[in-house]
Amino acid sequence: MPETAPHPGDLPDVVAPERPETLADALRAAAATLARAGVADATVDAELLAAHVRGGGRGEVQAAALRGDAISEPDAASLASLVERRAAREPLQHITGRAPFRHLELRVGPGVFVPRPETELLAQIAIDALRAAASPSPIAVDLGTGSGAIALSLATEVPHARVHAAENSVDAFVWTKENFAEVGAENARLAFIDLAVAFPELDGTVSVLVSNPPYVPDAATPRDPEVRLFDPPAALYGGEDGLDVVRTLAHVGLRLVHSGGLIAIEHGELQGAGVRDALAEAGWRSAATHRDLTLRDRVTTALRP
Repeated sequence: MPETAPHPGDLPDVVAPERPETLADALRAAAATLARAGVADATVDAELLAAHVRGGGRGEVQAAALRGDAISEPDAASLASLVERRAAREPLQHITGRAPFRHLELRVGPGVFVPRPETELLAQIAIDALRAAASPSPIAVDLGTGSGAIALSLATEVPHARVHAAENSVDAFVWTKENFAEVGAENARLAFIDLAVAFPELDGTVSVLVSNPPYVPDAATPRDPEVRLFDPPAALYGGEDGLDVVRTLAHVGLRLVHSGGLIAIEHGELQGAGVRDALAEAGWRSAATHRDLTLRDRVTTALRP
């Protein structure tokens, strides 16, 4: 006896399979969340967080998004968790554990100042001066090296130089040691020592002294939550006018740097005149202030008479 056709009402419900979320969708949602939280480069940060989750580069993420690739559930969950942290204004570099600086990728985290793109100007000025030094093996000193960004840039980009770096924050020094070990520049030396008394054995032999000291006035409040809440205060605040450490550097530099040698100091955009005055009062000559790519005063240099 032939089977009777089932009544339409007896047919089981058929559920269409869910379409996997695309990476592009996840990136748009992440960027929107970050933008609402006030993150300036929301799309860039979303892509960098996705790259960290996927274990690749930002370019790979962009290509995958253009192709319409799906994002797995575990990756989507990981990305959402990281976006939540970034939306709370935790620095991107603390989340990924890495900070780019020139050609380097440095390890950073709580306790160490995160290197900024504008500091690349300071590094470039020091590199140019070191390359121009007459000595076949010129000496550079980086006082208050933090993550080691400047010192390691000098050591790797001017391999015939000898670079000495000083740091006296225990929390920062943990990261500095890791970066020196990872980069492995044989011409770079790291010391745990206060910059005011650093390297007496180098007195009168240094061609370039460079520093990115704390220069925020004590009463000032940094605008960005990433700086205000996460950068170590010792790396930010420099006394009533922000120039206490600059004045120390001016005198220490006279001890370390040989005649004709250079001192280069990063500072705030409104502090150029104050830094030039501090250097001139200490006895330096030809003080000049240099602007960064945003046309803000950023670095002041002077020559040892």
